[in-house]
Amino acid sequence: MNNNLLPIAKEGFSRIGFTILAFIIFAILDLELLEFFSFLTLIFFIFVYRNPERMIPNFEQMSVVSPVDGVLISIEELENEEYAYKLEINSSYLNVSLLRTPLSSKIETIDIKHGARLSQLSPLARDVNERVEVVFQDSHENNVKVSHMLKQSFDDIKLDVITKQNLVQGSRYGLMVNGITTVYLPQNFRVNVSVGQELNASQTLVGYFS
Repeated sequence: MNNNLLPIAKEGFSRIGFTILAFIIFAILDLELLEFFSFLTLIFFIFVYRNPERMIPNFEQMSVVSPVDGVLISIEELENEEYAYKLEINSSYLNVSLLRTPLSSKIETIDIKHGARLSQLSPLARDVNERVEVVFQDSHENNVKVSHMLKQSFDDIKLDVITKQNLVQGSRYGLMVNGITTVYLPQNFRVNVSVGQELNASQTLVGYFS
């Protein structure tokens, strides 16, 4: 995915292909209603799996950018030795689904937990929904943990990276359709965003390490 420069993310190829096939079959059989619905489904999949190329701003070396598109819904201070801040970002079907590396780093750990896809309003969602946790570590041994949790979605969380892999800030590393992303930051970090702000993956500066 890091080198995928096509306008559509490769994870969407199969769904788009099957939808095109269904559209052709319904057109041949003159099933106009099904043909219309398959056309709408095709447009929906193209929109959800769009893969825009973005100009990466030239931030400082110690910077962290947003890993996803979405709205910042909370900033919480933690009483934790490893992480002092927790930021939650809500992404919907209207947002670009690609995940982008928050800082130039290597991947320390990847933890994948398969599960349900309940609404975020469900009290069980945070316990049973599918989630992926990735810990990034930069050359100064600063750690940033990013947790992606699905809400109601038709697709799994996709990762296209492995542990110990080196990534450049802003590069693609996965895909999540409709979910909540939580970013954990250490004590030596200065947060540069505010609740309610619209964030763009790889383009919105979250803050700096001091």
